[in-house]
Amino acid sequence: MAFITRSLKNGAVEALSRCLLALWIAWLWLPGTSLAALTEITQLRAERAGDGVYLSAVVRFEVPPPVEDALLKGIAIFFVVEVDLYRDRWYWTNPRVASAARTLRLAYQPLTGRWRVNIVSGLIASSSGLRATLNQNYDTMAEALAAVQRLTRWKIAESAELDTDASYLLDLSFRLDLSQLPRPFQIGVAGQRDWAIFVQVRDRLRLAPETPASEGPR
Repeated sequence: MAFITRSLKNGAVEALSRCLLALWIAWLWLPGTSLAALTEITQLRAERAGDGVYLSAVVRFEVPPPVEDALLKGIAIFFVVEVDLYRDRWYWTNPRVASAARTLRLAYQPLTGRWRVNIVSGLIASSSGLRATLNQNYDTMAEALAAVQRLTRWKIAESAELDTDASYLLDLSFRLDLSQLPRPFQIGVAGQRDWAIFVQVRDRLRLAPETPASEGPR
């Protein structure tokens, strides 16, 4: 009887293990899961200056073949970076005290064989919102992609918005914005894993020692 009981328990455990494994594999194949897991934010650093708080970070991801193919055909790809700062309060909900956003456009110019990166402050509703931007041309895709992936001393908050004795939480996200693709193209790529470039970091804001505001680009 004891042998039968142990066999039944072992069989149940094995069945449960197989079920969990199947669910895990299915989750990996859900749209947007596999590639998003390969996107990460590293070298995250926030520092306080006299005029505000600046954020630096590197977003690491590989460009999937379908995305690269679209770029080489002249289709521009848009990325969005968003950050929110919340005041950490144990006795109540955490209020948002500052927000910042940045849109990055990566495009290949077939006629010249060069790559262009446009950086605009804030979110845009269409490509027409790219008028007041920082534009830079590159000879290779790797150079252009490095410009997209690196955030260097990005001003995310004014000094007046933060208290020196308070604790804050940082919510940073980076994503490929499919809504900026041409309409027919949006329908074709909706739900495809290869187009799900996304990462989000939520952590306590750790400010580096104060640095002069004149150091580095804003």
